Amino acid sequence: MNKPTTNRGSRGPRKAPSGKPSGKFSGRSARPSADPTRDLAFDIVCGVVEHRRMLETTLDRAGAMEARDRSSAHRLAATTLRHMGSMTELLQPLLRREPPEPVRCALLLGVAQLLHLETPPHAAVGTIVDLLRRRGLAPFAGLANAVLRRVSREGATLREGLDEARLDVPPWLWSAWGARARAISRGLHREAPLDLTLQPGAAVPNDGEELPTGSVRFPAGTRIAELEGFEDGAFWAQDVAAAMPVRLMGDVSGKTVVDLCAAPGGKTAQLAHAGATVTAVEREAPRAERLRENIKRLKLETVQVVEADALTWKPKDAVDAVLLDAPCSATGTFRRHPDVLWIKRPRDVVALAEAQDNFIDAVRDMLKPGGMMLYAVCSLQDEEGPERVAAALERGGWRLDPFSEDELSSMAAARTAEGYFRTHPGLWQDRGGMDGFFAARLIRV
Repeated sequence: MNKPTTNRGSRGPRKAPSGKPSGKFSGRSARPSADPTRDLAFDIVCGVVEHRRMLETTLDRAGAMEARDRSSAHRLAATTLRHMGSMTELLQPLLRREPPEPVRCALLLGVAQLLHLETPPHAAVGTIVDLLRRRGLAPFAGLANAVLRRVSREGATLREGLDEARLDVPPWLWSAWGARARAISRGLHREAPLDLTLQPGAAVPNDGEELPTGSVRFPAGTRIAELEGFEDGAFWAQDVAAAMPVRLMGDVSGKTVVDLCAAPGGKTAQLAHAGATVTAVEREAPRAERLRENIKRLKLETVQVVEADALTWKPKDAVDAVLLDAPCSATGTFRRHPDVLWIKRPRDVVALAEAQDNFIDAVRDMLKPGGMMLYAVCSLQDEEGPERVAAALERGGWRLDPFSEDELSSMAAARTAEGYFRTHPGLWQDRGGMDGFFAARLIRV
């Protein structure tokens, strides 16, 4: 795990507690009963820290369990990952030596419960001690008991002087974001709300807030399947920023459009409802199946789904437009997927940028002369956004068609001086924020 640098000002190290068993929870000899929430949250955090395994991957592998337990585990794990850097820093002076990573993960879960989820101290401490015993880590139960009890008593003092916004972003990302880093990090510690895109003419579901762009927002934790109209395909989940690239393609009615890397299908649905003849291309079989399921629920009978590699697939005839939502580091989605901050590495961005160039070159061969490509990534990295557009223009065969002020009047802060669309999770904080997205419109010449 990336260890953040110390940022405590003049505060010196604190005396570390011993790892000897002591206190209410250390004398237990019976095997603790199962706790599906903490067990799954522990597996998620260990998967991220030890194996760079995505949160959703561990969730998918968890098997059958109560929906409430799964949801609680997701919330606990995501909260831990959102605050992992600052909590790691807080724990350092409380430990005489580095514990094994699984023990550190368990301690982080305990601190998250105490400081960020308002779990009663006896429950936060006891559940972690029991967790360690269940996982064959009983020798560290006393250490966890002592450390977490101290955090429960002195948490506010221990947090003094910590630049939590900076510590909770890995140093390489903070450096890469440059002058934008502080503004971006404002969105880190909030759960993302649920945003919907509605079919044309569909009624706004009860209690939804209509945003200036036309998206409809519900509080974090809202279950989309329980909203009236879901089964009828009246709407689909789509972050307010993710809904913008299709709108920035202009009038696509009657045009042939290819949506590359199309799953889960939100942008495909937007294009189809806007009157385009859409071919949705997705390489991975599970994602293609999810795409088909969503298209079926949304009753988009005219959409053609193609399971193929977008780098080698070609349409039968050249098309009017291509939406390339390219595979990327997804750093702009950290509100929903905080694991991405700790899984990605600089070398990943380099490899993805090379692949993005290949996608852009493949798109050019799909378009009619004068055809449009809308290039988009849910990344905050310059290498995957403006630098890829600059590289494409340098290779030739494209001209930039900047977005106008009128086109972005509903989200003026997202328009850059070059005419790109660029958002980050710190925007619209008074409304609940948004994902980080980059988009640019290029014309084949």
